[in-house]
Amino acid sequence: MTTDETEAPDESAGAEGTEGAEEAKPSDESENADDTKSGKGVDRRGMAVCGVLVAACAGLVLYGVLDTDEKPERHVPTASVTYEVSGEGTADLTWQARSESGKAVAARGVTLPWKKTVRVPLGKPPIVTITLGEKGGQASCQLAIRGRHVQTATAYGKFGRATCQGELPAPEASESPASAQGEQ
Repeated sequence: MTTDETEAPDESAGAEGTEGAEEAKPSDESENADDTKSGKGVDRRGMAVCGVLVAACAGLVLYGVLDTDEKPERHVPTASVTYEVSGEGTADLTWQARSESGKAVAARGVTLPWKKTVRVPLGKPPIVTITLGEKGGQASCQLAIRGRHVQTATAYGKFGRATCQGELPAPEASESPASAQGEQ
């Protein structure tokens, strides 16, 4: 009995240890299974987050590419305008040139005489302005619209100024681009 009793407690201790180990083992396996499942979940969630971030970045890049400040230049009916400045020396000039908005172009220290033919949007006034420098002098501007002389002005003396300006008709709403091109 001593042997049996000794063995019995060992078996019971082993059984208890085994049972405890078995009980612990399934709980360890379930924890491992949970970790594995949640690990896959984290990977999937991480992949989903990465996918969303990549899509957002791609969207921002496309928005930046497609929504630029530079808008394509649409056809604006124009008329041919010739600016001419006669005189000697140099002068600062500003003139109206073609763009959708009809913004002015400025140039400093232009050597005279000077002549330029440009296209100006209909409805925008063609204009050339002369500003003489500190040395003064004399310079004249002439403006011709579609080959027809419109105005002449003369600047005199130190920092003298002169402006030549004309009128262009406003574009007609029914005017087609083809007919506007032919008329110019």
